Formats: sequence, C-alpha cells, structure tokens
Amino acid sequence: MHVNFLTATATEIAHAVARKDTTAEKVAGAFIARIEELEPSVHAFSWYDPQDILRQADEIDRGERGGPFAGVPLGVKDVFDTRDIPTEFFSPIYAGNKPSRDAAVVARLRAMGAIVMGKTATTEFAFMHTGPTRNPHDLDRTPGSSSAGSAAGVAAGFFPLALGTQTAGSLLKPASFCGAFAYKPSFGLVSMEGIKPLAPAFDTVGWFGRSVEDLALVGRALIANFPALPSLPRLRLARFRSRRSESSDGALRSYLEAVCGQLRSAGHVIDDLEEPVGFGLSYEDHRIVNDAQGARSLALERELDLDLLSEEAKAMIAHADEVSWEAERAAQQRLSGLRNAIEPIVAAYDGVLDLSTESVAPVGLLSTGPSDLIKVWSGFGFPQVSLPVQAGPGELPFGLQLFAARYDDARLLASASAVARCIDATRIPPLPISPPLRT
Repeated sequence: MHVNFLTATATEIAHAVARKDTTAEKVAGAFIARIEELEPSVHAFSWYDPQDILRQADEIDRGERGGPFAGVPLGVKDVFDTRDIPTEFFSPIYAGNKPSRDAAVVARLRAMGAIVMGKTATTEFAFMHTGPTRNPHDLDRTPGSSSAGSAAGVAAGFFPLALGTQTAGSLLKPASFCGAFAYKPSFGLVSMEGIKPLAPAFDTVGWFGRSVEDLALVGRALIANFPALPSLPRLRLARFRSRRSESSDGALRSYLEAVCGQLRSAGHVIDDLEEPVGFGLSYEDHRIVNDAQGARSLALERELDLDLLSEEAKAMIAHADEVSWEAERAAQQRLSGLRNAIEPIVAAYDGVLDLSTESVAPVGLLSTGPSDLIKVWSGFGFPQVSLPVQAGPGELPFGLQLFAARYDDARLLASASAVARCIDATRIPPLPISPPLRT
C-alpha cells in the first residue's frame, strides 16, 4: 500500500508501519529528503543529524523499540531536555548544554517508538527574542512565537508531529501563522519535568500535528487516564465576541461568520458569548504575572550572565522590577476571579469559537505578532485547539480557535474534529511553492 508521507497524518503513518505496509527506514528517508530540500530556506531546526535519524529507524525496524508511535517522526522544541542532543534555549549561555536525560514527555514518546528528528528552533528561553525560523508559506513573514520551529516544521513537511510549549500564545499563534493543527491541554495535565520554565503559572506542554486525530493520539500517550473522545452528533457551541476579536482583519472575521453559518446549516447550535466586564484588564494582568515569574525563572542567568541576555529578556526583567508584590498578587487575583466567573458559562458548551490570531502572519521577522486572542484563555488554564484554515485557495493560512473549560479536553477535541469535518478543514494547507523560490 502506497503512503504519501508528505501528506499522511501521524496516525496514518503509525498504522502503515504497524501493518508493515512500509518501514521506519522508508518513512525516515522520505522526511530526510524533504528536510534537505526545504530546511536551507525554513530554518526550523536548531540541531539535525540525518544519520542519527536513520539509526533510530533501524532500531525500530529491528524490533528494539516499538509502540503506537513506531516510525513516526517527531520534532522537539529546544526547551525540552534531550539526553543525546544539546538543549540550548536559543541562548549563548547554554551553548553546547547537554542534559543527562530526556524530558519526561520526550522519554515517553521515544519509548513508544517516535523518531526524534532533531531539536526545533525557539525564541530565547521561549520568550520574545526571535530565532532564525521562517514561515514556509511566505519567507518574509513571521512564523509566530517561541514554538515557531515546531510549527514551521510540521507545515513544511519535516515531521507530522512536534512538541511545543505555551505561556501566552506560543502554540496556537505559530500554528495559525504556519498552517498546522495545535492543541494546548488544560494546565497541569502534562508533565513539565525536564523543561526550562518561563512563567510556571502559565507554562504548558502542547503539540502540533497534521489532524485533530493526531492531536488526540499524542494526548492519549502523554495524559494519564485520558478519556475516550465522546460522540457529539449535534454540537452546542458559542462564538466569543471580544472587542479585540471584533477588530480583527475583516477577511478573517468574514470567514469565521461563514463558518458559523455552515455549522448552523449542518444542525449545530451556536450562541453569541459577549466579553464579560473586566475582561480588558486581563491582557495586562497576564503580562504582569508573565514578566514577574519570567524574571524569577531567569534569576541565575541575570546574576551570572546578564550581558548575554537579549534586550527583550532584559526589558522583561526591568518591567518585573517595577511590579510590586501587591500588584502581582492583585493581577493574579483578578485573573482567577474572572476565570471563576466565566468558566461555568464556557462549561455549558462543547467548545467556544474565535480566531486564533487577529490576522494572517505579519510581514517581518523581528516581531512574532500579538497573542491577545489566545493568551487570556491560556492564562485561565483552559484547553485550546487551533484548526488551520484559509480564506480561499492559495491564501495564507490562519487559525480557527476552539477552547473549553478546564479538564474538558476530550470533549473539546471531539468538537474540533466535528468542526473540521463540517468545514472541510481536516488537513493542513499545502505550501504554495515547493521548494521556496527565495531565501
């Protein structure tokens, strides 16, 4: 049976290897060829060794490793410890840093047969100082924030799965800009062991894939006692209307309204959910907590290697120095109070719809673009999914966001799958050119 590895989902590749329709070596070889073709333009990797990839594939074909991910290529963001690959956080402070063991989630996926294709490029310490990655849909546009290498790698066809993290918008934003599926689980469901923290109140492991089914496959592997996805023949959804989402790009808003119309025509229920009182304060409250905790996470680097920190990291630390203990506590209390007020409303729905980003990927590589439509829900600890969509054939991708109440992850993924099928968004958008014509 022929498998097109450049379009097949991780789920399909895993099934093909398990059925012996193909081998891990053939899978690895196809993805290596794709990387060799496009990586000189995309720069998704911070570390990559094709011989190491083939060695892992040989282990799987000889039966030394196996499991539900046997032969499935995986990208790993360079904030996750890896025992055999440097973990450098895109910082000269950690050049050549070699951890003694894998982060828990990396170890888990390796044990289940995943092939680690390399480390994917990140921003410095998963904050704001941008890395080298380019957007594979348009090399002059940002690929998004700190998980950009993972998202761009999935979009470019370097691997069907990739690990990332999100503190504000670092999973859903690059997924939106690059055209990949992404899932940020409820806060606290996935182990953070072996991952350098930024803001521990918000930091969450998540992942990118080529379908909602891929996202659920990884969820079952990394989240203990993850329930089966429920059957949802008739969805009850809400459309969130905040002042910021209503000021998003007109073409994206029109697309979202058309999606709501499609869903209603298919028999699903969609209510309007208005922005609650005080919601506008949550953006700055998130920044206060993020920066205060980020400065604490970089306390050692600040003390020993301040000159090697980027200007963006220094600005975060300077802002944190201006935030009093009382101001940080008040920001935390406002976020908690708003979450507690809105969560029962969100819990009444199978999912809440919004855009993932206010526009398609902006031109320029020095800024990653805003995360305002993502970060408040992320800060509340809500699970989030981004579906890659296009306003028309050949248009730049953007994300359709669904979120739900905490620990409603299985219902959210089921809702996302149903929405993707209804609007014909079950696969990632193809690249407009291959290979890119510009560098």
